[in-house]
Amino acid sequence: MSKKTRLKIGEFSQLMQVTVKTLRHYEQKGLLAPDEVDEWTGYRYYSIDQMQQLKDIRDLKRLGFSLDEIKDLFDDGSHTPTIRQMTEKIRETEAQLKALIARRNQLLNWRNARKDMKTMEKFSIQSLPEIIVASHREIVPDYAALGPLCVEKIGPEMQRLGCKCPPPGYCFTIEHNKEYTPTDIDIEYCEQVEEMGLDSAIIQFKRLPAVPRALCMKHVGPYERFYESFTEAFQYIEEHGYKVAGQHRTCYIDGAWNQEDSEKWLSVIQIPIE
Repeated sequence: MSKKTRLKIGEFSQLMQVTVKTLRHYEQKGLLAPDEVDEWTGYRYYSIDQMQQLKDIRDLKRLGFSLDEIKDLFDDGSHTPTIRQMTEKIRETEAQLKALIARRNQLLNWRNARKDMKTMEKFSIQSLPEIIVASHREIVPDYAALGPLCVEKIGPEMQRLGCKCPPPGYCFTIEHNKEYTPTDIDIEYCEQVEEMGLDSAIIQFKRLPAVPRALCMKHVGPYERFYESFTEAFQYIEEHGYKVAGQHRTCYIDGAWNQEDSEKWLSVIQIPIE
């Protein structure tokens, strides 16, 4: 009668290419207990049959089954999931695949946008001339509400008032909140026009004085990442010995109105300096 082969935990670990730490974790989970534990030395021994059991665990894990799900299969006496369980796992995998593809596309767009950013001048010092603007100030629920506000309310009112905007067009926002708030944002939308007009309940005309020097920084991407560009802009100001000399403006070049992909939105942050 042949003697039963016993493998120490280190040997079993080496042969099955699984760490001892993992084997101890499987033991704690009730998935794979040693076939024998020496009561004097505490040494753990595994049998040849358990090599197949561990192989089944690894195969099921690779197919996306959790350790708890695998334990349920083992407790039922079956190491093979049912058709229903496999169908559900396929459904989960398809959902994960869809999410991964969306993440991949977002990362590609972000990377390409950053590459595009490197090919153009990120910072420039410019003077901003005196201009006449049609202005509308309102508390909006969030930043996403700004687009519909311009299209559905400000734009039609400017058209009704006969506003003429010099090409290529210059519009920007000024925030009046004293601190950051993601909701109830006190924001003023300004668009350059050729001449003063008669104020209405929606639009007020005003003349903005020239800004002798402003740091202009291009921002590519969605508006919720403005903080990244503001960090760079203020670091640039400090490193070059400038001081902030007025309220910043955020000028919108490309956005939801002409670019569906938010990773390609282009804005210019303008900060008066001295």
